[in-house]
This record gives sequence, structure tokens and C-alpha cells, in this order.
Amino acid sequence: MNAIILAAGKGTRLDGAAVKPKCLVQVGGLTLLRRQIDALRNAKVNKIVVVIGFAGESIREECGGDITFVENVDFAHTSSLYSLWLARDLLTEGFVVLNSDVLFHRQLLIDLIESSHQDALLVSYVDKETPLGAEEMKVKVKDELVVDISKEMDPFDADGENVGIVKFSAGGAKLLIEYMDQLICNGGATEWAPRAFLEFSRHHPLHALSTRGLPWIEIDFPEDYERAVDDIFPKLSIQETLPAQHQTSAEGDFQLQD
Repeated sequence: MNAIILAAGKGTRLDGAAVKPKCLVQVGGLTLLRRQIDALRNAKVNKIVVVIGFAGESIREECGGDITFVENVDFAHTSSLYSLWLARDLLTEGFVVLNSDVLFHRQLLIDLIESSHQDALLVSYVDKETPLGAEEMKVKVKDELVVDISKEMDPFDADGENVGIVKFSAGGAKLLIEYMDQLICNGGATEWAPRAFLEFSRHHPLHALSTRGLPWIEIDFPEDYERAVDDIFPKLSIQETLPAQHQTSAEGDFQLQD
């Protein structure tokens, strides 16, 4: 099984200037990208592919060796569906895909990979009395299967939020590639990757795997970063040993631009 980390975007919503990719933002002394790579290797996933675009050389330097790179040279005019489609030749053995701007408890990744369900998507279930906002990628679930996934969904129809970590078996990957081919051919290069997951779910079982309340956060805006540092990171129970080259002070990990 390969792991695909989608890291091509600029992330201007986080600092207003995109001085560096979101995946290189540090939380607790490690970049989000380094945390994801370490979590994958902890889960015995060693075939790691990173789709790069903006500031790709900086991402290459952070990753070090034993990483395969796919470059989205048109990152400024495309979105995550196109980035995943560019890596299609590396998906055929089955894969897990991660949005690079997600900080998460490592057990979530282990739960997903070890799940008996061949094709599955992590869902953070929500209280219907406190619906999600317009920004979240919302998921509707029936009988533990994804039946809809969209940002445009009525928040009161949503059962949970897409975490941004999904796995497909070899068979599922082959079908997903076909759906991505169709979407790209029909002008879908600016769509988010979950658009392809939705198309898959309309024809094949895509299981919704609960986060079980384990901590995670997608970092899009400054307030997300603050919550990641102040709330989510302290809840991550796995103690990580920081390699010397990645150690920094807890303060000043990331400075927003004035």
C-alpha cells in the first residue's frame, strides 16, 4: 500500500501571503508534513508519495530520503482532485491519501489502515444541534456508508466532517482512477478530491469510519492554527521523540504575516 500526501497548494488563507506551504507549519516542534510521514511509518506504511507544487523544493528538503515526489506544476489553477489524479500510476496497489494540512492522533491512521473495510473514509461525527459551517467538507452517512460528501451540503443534513484521510484497496483504487479520469476529462481539475470519493460512493461501498472522538484538526485559518497548538496538540497522547534537526522552541513555531 502506498501513501499519497497532497501538498501542492499555497495555503494563502492561513497567513495571507503563503510564505511557505501549510504542511511546513510547525506544531510542537515538528512540521505537519513530518508528523504525517512519521505516523505513516509508525503504521508500517513506507511507500510514501508526496504531491508537491508551491515551494516544492522546501518540501523535498523537509521530507529527506525514501520519498517519491509527483509535481503539480499547475497547482495555482487546480485543486486536490487534480493532484491526486497526477499520482494515479502510483495508486494501483491500493493506497491511503492524506491532506497535508491535517494534525491528527496517530491511532486514527492505524484504525483506518487496519479496518476490515477495504475502502473507507474517516468521519468525525457531529452533534446535529451544533451543525458544521460552510467551510467544512460535510459527510452524510447511512448504514455506516458514505452517501454524500460536499462542502455545499445543508449542514443540518450532515452527519459528520471529512477528516481528509481515506483508504482504497487495489480494486477500489482502479475504480477511483476511472472516476477521476472522467471528472478531469469533464473539466474537474479545480474540484476537491472528495468529489471523486463521492462518485465512487454512488456506485460502490465507501465505509464511514468514526474518529471515536480522537483529536484532529485541519489547519486552514489562523484560528485553526491557534486551536491546533493550544487544544489539539496537548491531547495527542503519543509521545514523540524529536530528532535534533527538527527540534525548535514551543513558541514562535509559526508567525503570521502582518
